[in-house]
Amino acid sequence: MVPNRPDKKIFKLDVDFDSRYANTLFGMVKRPLEKILSMDELNQTYWKARDVEENDRHFSVKLLESMKVRYEITDKDLLKIPKNGKIVVVSNHPFGGIEGVIMGAILKSVRPDSRIMANFLLERIPELRDLFIFVNPFGSKSAVRANINSLKFTIEHLNNGGALGVFPAGEVAHMKWNNREISDSAWSDTIARIIRKTECPVLPMYFNGFNGMIFQLAGLIHPRFETDAEAISYLRQRTMLLKNREDAEKDESRSTMAITLKKEGYAPIIDPVDRELLEDDIVNLPARQKLLESGEFDVYYSNFRQIPNIIREIGRLREISFRDTDEGTGKEFDLDWYDEHYMHLFIWNREKRELVGAYRLGRTDNICKKIGSEGLYTTTLFKMKKSLLEDINPALEMGRSFIRPEYQRSFAPLLLLWKGIGHYVHRYPKYKILFGPVSISNDYETSSRQLMVAFLRVHNFMPELAKKVKPVTPFKSTAKISMAHSKREKGLIDIDDVSDMISDIEEDKKGIPILLKQYLKLGGKLLGFNVDPSFADALDGLILVDLTKTDPRILSRYMPKGGVEEFLEYHTGKAVESVKTE
Repeated sequence: MVPNRPDKKIFKLDVDFDSRYANTLFGMVKRPLEKILSMDELNQTYWKARDVEENDRHFSVKLLESMKVRYEITDKDLLKIPKNGKIVVVSNHPFGGIEGVIMGAILKSVRPDSRIMANFLLERIPELRDLFIFVNPFGSKSAVRANINSLKFTIEHLNNGGALGVFPAGEVAHMKWNNREISDSAWSDTIARIIRKTECPVLPMYFNGFNGMIFQLAGLIHPRFETDAEAISYLRQRTMLLKNREDAEKDESRSTMAITLKKEGYAPIIDPVDRELLEDDIVNLPARQKLLESGEFDVYYSNFRQIPNIIREIGRLREISFRDTDEGTGKEFDLDWYDEHYMHLFIWNREKRELVGAYRLGRTDNICKKIGSEGLYTTTLFKMKKSLLEDINPALEMGRSFIRPEYQRSFAPLLLLWKGIGHYVHRYPKYKILFGPVSISNDYETSSRQLMVAFLRVHNFMPELAKKVKPVTPFKSTAKISMAHSKREKGLIDIDDVSDMISDIEEDKKGIPILLKQYLKLGGKLLGFNVDPSFADALDGLILVDLTKTDPRILSRYMPKGGVEEFLEYHTGKAVESVKTE
């Protein structure tokens, strides 16, 4: 066993001022400051980790255990780390030191060849020198020489197929006193040049949180104090799970555990409904309820009672489709009370004699008159003021849309559903407003969901109407995209750009949900965001589309020939010029 040496200080304050008087004054306060910054406890923690006799685990793991630091990473995220080949893992820098040790422990568990580019002060820990590539942020001549050597070693390491972790900010996130916001400094373009030069793939890593006020104030005295204050910041963080542990445990029980229990408790889905029974429902529908034909597909609308067999098949296919995206009710089929007083628009493949997809339409004038606002499914997710419903009435509440999995490889079925909606609105033009929840499944990474919400709040939101809406379980958004305004003005960011960014984040390369994208292209605006715990914590955005404000050329894709002009004439009371179709 290595002898415990609490008398030997690995962590201590070393600050050299230009002024002799300042150094004298610092000598008087150095020891009290070390006590305030809990340097003694840090040194004891180090020696405690040294005393662990196990040799099969990296010292970073022992150090974290000695610090009593817990962190969590999902198996899904761990699998994103390639087992071989060059890779650069980039991360934000919220705490200063502890995230470097955590990153090292994570990467070493998959890649023994991993190295982390870190602050040279961590060189004080001899056992971590095989993990870190040290850089000095303070700019002296000796620091520049050392950094050049580190840079050469880094490039060589990557060219040899190694794994590298970096914190491009170079220094810990700190308070920007002009806007009272704690954030990373501008990321170093040196890291970008390394990545370009070595042609390395990049994997992002994110730590949630920031240092406390002692750290922020220390930086005002001297930059080195800010670095040394990382010690007390560690002591605050050791009772955290990269955020408050108690809150994290509550979050975990509410989300991950809930999903696990629901998946384990899923009921077997019912058998398909007999094709002859489905055809009986089709044959018995009035001819006028066929909205359009396209190849082997027919699009119909119907009420609940007209299609007893098809409605059961709709419930079966809904559950199958939603489970495929980690949603679903967990029941044997997905039907509820609302289905009984809603209209159902569906696609029928007459050649294969099967249902392809469906949409549920709630006519607000009919439902609110007979049942009241509680007859609208949306009110289970968003509390809406009576004045809002009066403002938009008559409208169609849209929801529960799906395309059965076998047809999802093509955009054509979803397009056909929307053509069905366009034909229905043309036939009943009073319904110029479409609204309802559009889902962003929990299958998306948290950062993707945060990014989507942040972008939509800036560019596709209706703040005045949003005041009349209150989510039942509000979505807690933390992502910020402060550059969105200026980039929008330059035409650099639109929904397709954001979708590309999401695709870079997601392991399966999916972008923004197709249905959300469709609503936005029609001019849809969001009124709020809600998390639905009864639907696998899906994130629902309440969206509203005024079709009289939709680009007529886009609207013409979905309505019959001449239908857009007739629809707009109905609402304006005057003739409308012919719309050029796309």
